[in-house]
Amino acid sequence: MKSRGINDLYLPKGVASHVKNMLFCVLFTPIWGLIIGAEINSNFLLSTFLIMFIAMEVIYLVSKKFFIFKFNFAPKDYIPGKITRIYLFRLILFYILSIAIITLIFALFVVIFHLIRGFGFPDFLWLVNELKRSVITTSIAFLFITPVFFFIPWQQSMKREFELREQNLIFQNETLKNQVNPHFLFNSLNTLSSLVNTEVAVAGQFIAKLSVIYRYILDNSSKLEVPLNEEIDFIRDYYYLHQIRNEGKIKLEIDINDYGNSYKIIPISLQLLIENAIKHNMATQDKPLVINVYLEEHNIVVKNNIQKMATQVVSTKIGLKNLNERVRLVTGKEIIVTEYEDNFRVKVPLIL
Repeated sequence: MKSRGINDLYLPKGVASHVKNMLFCVLFTPIWGLIIGAEINSNFLLSTFLIMFIAMEVIYLVSKKFFIFKFNFAPKDYIPGKITRIYLFRLILFYILSIAIITLIFALFVVIFHLIRGFGFPDFLWLVNELKRSVITTSIAFLFITPVFFFIPWQQSMKREFELREQNLIFQNETLKNQVNPHFLFNSLNTLSSLVNTEVAVAGQFIAKLSVIYRYILDNSSKLEVPLNEEIDFIRDYYYLHQIRNEGKIKLEIDINDYGNSYKIIPISLQLLIENAIKHNMATQDKPLVINVYLEEHNIVVKNNIQKMATQVVSTKIGLKNLNERVRLVTGKEIIVTEYEDNFRVKVPLIL
């Protein structure tokens, strides 16, 4: 088998788990002798090591067999940093199971030791007292080894969860970008082709704004957050292109005060909401589509009047779903979508 990284001692995964158990027992055996004040000699070290190692191996194999522990207490829907009832239940169940296994192994060793030494089967009351002591000492021992069996795997679980969230977020950013860019580029090139032959000066401005927009998309699509003022500048440039294409049929009104500069936002999020408003509503010079962007507490709101088309565009709502997931993963909150009789609003949480 292929060797692994330093976390698995560059050994195959199955072998590394047993070797790490052995190394832990070798290191902890003399420490345990000092803790309980025992006479540290070869008999104590060997017997304690065997009891600890066999107990750990049995606990590991039993928990792996019955899916009780697997060195990961967290259920599938576990949120890092949140200790739920099922989380505590699994932890307590593991401790009870472990103490029971260690006590049984200790009793077995005591019986075997007495038989080998010719003392016969130990007295029942004496054995019960020894088992009580074993339960007490094992419980104390678990207080010391909890960081090994609980906190370290817990931190690793949290790290994996956050890495998964980040990878998922990047993937969704890429998905959203791949959905938006071809459609937007196709429409922009169509507009540009008509401007080149009729309005050369305007075509030059159009190309300049288009390059700025795509530079912003390329620079920020993989980021988790950008300053709000940069996203606002981006949608102003994006709106400029639509102004040329729609000849004043769309109005964008932005009401963001200086306090808004202290916020951050998911990149390429407002553009999606503005594009949705344009895509699903009719816009004429007599009845323009009005899009308002303003702050409301720690959120930014994109609002537009509803002017339904005669032939409605089928909405898959993939864009809003992706945006909501991106916002949820980064901020822990969700976007709020509200549709009234005459207007449609989307409230996006900002990042402080």
